[in-house]
Amino acid sequence: KIVWHFQTTPHDGWDYDGVNELVSFDYKEGGKTVKAAATADRNGFMYVLNRENGDFIRGFPFIDEITWAKGLDPKTGRPIYDEAFRPGNPADSKDGKKGSSVHAVPGFLGGKNWMPISYSQDTGLFYVPSNEWAMDIWNEPTAYKKGAAYLGAGFTIKPMNDDYIGVMRAMDPKTGKEVWRYKNYSPLWGGVLSTKGNLVFFGTPEGYLLGLNAKNGNVEFKFNTGSGIVGSPITWEQDGAQYLSVVSGWGGAVPLWGGEVAKRVKHLNQGGTVWTFKLP
Repeated sequence: KIVWHFQTTPHDGWDYDGVNELVSFDYKEGGKTVKAAATADRNGFMYVLNRENGDFIRGFPFIDEITWAKGLDPKTGRPIYDEAFRPGNPADSKDGKKGSSVHAVPGFLGGKNWMPISYSQDTGLFYVPSNEWAMDIWNEPTAYKKGAAYLGAGFTIKPMNDDYIGVMRAMDPKTGKEVWRYKNYSPLWGGVLSTKGNLVFFGTPEGYLLGLNAKNGNVEFKFNTGSGIVGSPITWEQDGAQYLSVVSGWGGAVPLWGGEVAKRVKHLNQGGTVWTFKLP
């Protein structure tokens, strides 16, 4: 039986499926331990919930701009929609072939997509691989064609900035504030690992495996794997030695659906390797 549920984007008109991971964590507030859980949703908002009963504690943006909603209801966490940014109904158009197009932020690929966030019990921060992109989106009648996408909508993904799309963010779940950020030219499309050694590991489409200082975001480790990293780094131990492993091999949704964004990654090397590093 479902014990509780929480919807992030009810009446979703932008393809912000909230399929993202929910991470359990505890924190102290008012002398009491709060048993919480957090998720960074595709819709651009991060949510902190009571994991015992699903009650909304707080929510806040983790990307720089959101257009589809004016904010979240402070009591329920439900979005306060801006209806001017909801794609139009094709039936309302003159020919019935295309609804009114809107410029929506984030793009449907999400402020964050599948790539897991991580939490550090030492810093009390979440590390969020996010992306700054928008989309023009419109609804259109569905038409089945064998082998083609069956969407009922059209879209174009666009970068928000000339010099970066991906942003690794350290977010404080108690305040909703960003503590530090690391900007990347192309989108971040892999998960993140935070370690007891005060490091945050993640990969980039340019092929770099990065280890950042968990407290301030300074780059402590950088290694190019030869192909874009979509995988999530893991750490493991064998015979008393600690190792770090990551899969390298570019592909997936960004080059397939990325529109204008795909131009930034079309030159990247293909590949398929597993890299393992041993701590000295």
